[in-house]
Amino acid sequence: MRLSRLLLILAAFCLAAGWSSAQVTATLVGDETSIQPGRPFTVALRLEHQAHWHTYWINPGTGYATSIAWTLPAGWKAGEIHWPTPIVIRDRTGATVGNGYDGDALLPVTITPPADAKPGETVTLKAKADWLMCENACVPGGATVELSLPVRAEEPAKNETWHKRIAELPMPRAPQGWNVSAVRDGKTIRLTLTSAGNSPARPLPNSHFFSEDGLIDYEKPQTEKPVAGGYEWLLSVSDSAEAAAARLVGVLATQPPLAGLRIDVLLSSGNAAAAASQPASGVGGAAQASGGASGGSGLSGLLLLAFVGGMILNLMPCVFPVLGIKILGFVNQAGADRRKVTLHGLVFTSGVLASFWALAGVLAILRAGGSQLGWGFQLQSPVFVFALATVMLVFALSMSGLFEIGLRATAVGASLQSKSGYAGSFFTGVLATVVATPCSAPFLAPALGAAVTMPAAESFAVFTAIAVGLSTPYLVLSMFPSAVKVLPRPGAWMETFKQVMAFPLYATVAYLVWVLAGQTKDNDYALLSILFGLTLIALAGWLYGRTNAPGASSTRANIGAAAALLIAVFGLFLGWPRAAKATDIAWEPWTPQRVAELRAQNRVIYVDFTARWCATCQANKKLVFGSDEVKRLFHDKKIATLKGDWTNRDPKITEELARWGRSAVPFNLVYKPGQTEPVVLPELLTASTVLQALK
Repeated sequence: MRLSRLLLILAAFCLAAGWSSAQVTATLVGDETSIQPGRPFTVALRLEHQAHWHTYWINPGTGYATSIAWTLPAGWKAGEIHWPTPIVIRDRTGATVGNGYDGDALLPVTITPPADAKPGETVTLKAKADWLMCENACVPGGATVELSLPVRAEEPAKNETWHKRIAELPMPRAPQGWNVSAVRDGKTIRLTLTSAGNSPARPLPNSHFFSEDGLIDYEKPQTEKPVAGGYEWLLSVSDSAEAAAARLVGVLATQPPLAGLRIDVLLSSGNAAAAASQPASGVGGAAQASGGASGGSGLSGLLLLAFVGGMILNLMPCVFPVLGIKILGFVNQAGADRRKVTLHGLVFTSGVLASFWALAGVLAILRAGGSQLGWGFQLQSPVFVFALATVMLVFALSMSGLFEIGLRATAVGASLQSKSGYAGSFFTGVLATVVATPCSAPFLAPALGAAVTMPAAESFAVFTAIAVGLSTPYLVLSMFPSAVKVLPRPGAWMETFKQVMAFPLYATVAYLVWVLAGQTKDNDYALLSILFGLTLIALAGWLYGRTNAPGASSTRANIGAAAALLIAVFGLFLGWPRAAKATDIAWEPWTPQRVAELRAQNRVIYVDFTARWCATCQANKKLVFGSDEVKRLFHDKKIATLKGDWTNRDPKITEELARWGRSAVPFNLVYKPGQTEPVVLPELLTASTVLQALK
């Protein structure tokens, strides 16, 4: 059971180092060209979405809101995100799935410099942005962004590009000229806006109310109708909202043009008058609906969705490999008595339940600590993904016949020769949960979306329903022996079936490596190290199988096991994903224009023409740019690094190589300020060669 505990710990604590993704590109922009000491100014996180992709508002509906963690010099302060009026996010069927942004979006933040900031300095504002980006499926995303601005004593000029864009953002405004009231009647809130003067009410076409704290159900339709001197909206209260909620807080948007009225009004009951709205200032973090009683019918519906979603999880690719392992277990037990088969099914179910309860508890604890997490969050951690890929690879090698760990040995540390094998059944339930969580089966997403914001007891009930749904097929087989008996009799065909079932496991490993490729794509060698690490782990499995075959002497078996363990440990060390260091070199794509720009700035430039298929290039990089001394020099001297990637045919790079009389890579140049021609480095590099060229 040690491995199962390790996987659960990894799931809980190895949370996402940020991703960068082509679906959403993040940059940091400012509305002014410089900074004046003590004078607040505005910067904005710019999120450029590919077509059909979106990210989320402060109350996302589903998913989680974009967040920004700042790294600023001492004495500098960053405010919260000032959220522009969002849009309704719909899937391709037209169903509402949340509140957020698409296209080219800006999220402004106020930065306050200290009064003693020194004119003449250049300050770099750094931030780590994280978001959830969705189309038909959702992927966590993130990026480190920065903006450098000079500090000057005079009042700064406006940035011509961004000042107008930021000033024209559809920021929610106070409902001036309107009287606002809201009346709650059970599961419905009636929001009314009437003209404050004698003039007729202005039209509010295509309006929609966005609830900031989740009080209003984002999926339910909203009814608008004109009333004397104004308009009225009927809004549906969310099943997970607080029963004692006292205020209606959010943004009333009209489209088009997109505009927003900031609504913050006391709720009254029946027909009593309500207090007028008071505008609120800057927007803080996302407020989540918590506590309170959910409507019985709403909770029942969620439990049904959760149960059906758990059932469908059995058909998902993430769970199918585990099904193969467990099907073999049932086949082996086909001749057993009813009590034994039933107990195996119950133990498997207890493993599923224990795992779902553990995950529910972890989510509850993290949510209480302020984390905003979605289902499948453990796959945001490269360490967890690598560990899971390793486990799946070991299982696949065993099922392929390289070595025998027993089909019920998924606990790895448990006794494989126990008479009952219940530990194997229990851990198979644990493993089914671990690999099932990233799957987004039909009906499951809305149940989980509600569960992570519901009171603890109701959230645990939803997770329990998912677990019961996932384990129901096994319970049915174990409680009805006749259903087990229709399975084929054990025989020689089982070895073939076992080996065939290894290929879904290999496919799962391939999928997990693909996930790792997205998480480590900013590091040239991380994925290669991961693949080499998995290769060594496979070698360790082969060696163990060869030296521990039936009939092998104990000496040979022990030596083989020790050697296999050493190779496996080295494979884990080599492939283990590591967080990027501040001194790691970040490469920009080479272009002649970029070289000219950097030379105009009197920057030292290092250009590396390389290709993935060039073994010498890779050796150079590993020897040179793995050197702490080289990385420190590049970091301290702010040397610009450009990479000409010739992996695929590129006429511009070919032309540049020909200009220097070269037709192959590697080829490295160093441009220095004040020198007309660059320094040409030899093909075989060492750290000392590069350091000498830069001095």
